[in-house]
Amino acid sequence: MRPHVFSASLLACVLLSACKPADPPAPAVASNARPVQETSAEDRLQQQLTAHDNLNAVAWIQTSVEYTALSTQTYRAAADHLDAALKHKHWDALAPDERGNELKGLKPAVIMDVDETVLDNSPYQARLIADGKEYNDLSWDQWVAEKKAKAVPGVLDFARAATAKGVTILYISNRAVHLKEATLANLREQGLPVADDSVFLGLGTVLPGCEQQGSEKGCRRKLAGQKYRVLMQFGDQIGDFVEVPANTREGRKALYDNYRDWFGERWWMLPNPSYGSWEPALFNNDWQQSPQARSQAKRAALELAR
Repeated sequence: MRPHVFSASLLACVLLSACKPADPPAPAVASNARPVQETSAEDRLQQQLTAHDNLNAVAWIQTSVEYTALSTQTYRAAADHLDAALKHKHWDALAPDERGNELKGLKPAVIMDVDETVLDNSPYQARLIADGKEYNDLSWDQWVAEKKAKAVPGVLDFARAATAKGVTILYISNRAVHLKEATLANLREQGLPVADDSVFLGLGTVLPGCEQQGSEKGCRRKLAGQKYRVLMQFGDQIGDFVEVPANTREGRKALYDNYRDWFGERWWMLPNPSYGSWEPALFNNDWQQSPQARSQAKRAALELAR
């Protein structure tokens, strides 16, 4: 999960107003001047909600049939490729530099990211919008502990079809390992196949001899590849499929160009306009910047109609 943009100016104004002295009497207003309208607390809240960067994205995920259709058609199309992937002995969805062993004799599996790929966390995002807050680790851990995330449209049918063909579902997630129990309980409650606890490879999973780079999943994909022939990978951002050496617009585009033929066969992307590594790529990956500075950088990246 990544932080989201919100301006704290409203809260600061409210706190400061409790300490400042009473305002002096207002000067006389000319009879033809437009009177100054007081902004009610309800209006301020409405302005706050409207200005939240994530409002449209979360509303689209939760209410649009287009989101449901996109997610469902992705999983249906992937299911149509399962038999070919199983039959082809050299079919592998791991990038070549992440495959360090022979495929022969390995059991088939698919790798799935969890958040916004298998489980829908838009209620958590909606909560942040309603509360006027950004992502933080504490509120995220609390949400995961609630185990209320629903399955993404289409994933149940695909996962059950894959399991029926003898394919193991592996969950490689940037949910931290201390969230493993709650995550597996949520997956099981939603009817997703969980062969055993080992199929969850969360952030903090160690592969001896492989150095973890931040939240990159390369080491965990290599670990999965030691036991399984990976038929497919599913995710909502490019780092779910291959390591991103430079999280810039140019670096991400180069990765896509290099692997473009894998999408729709070995790699399957789910829609997520709410958050992702694409966002910090627009402001030099610097989350220490103010929300206003981040927003300005994103605006500067827009291509305007001429």
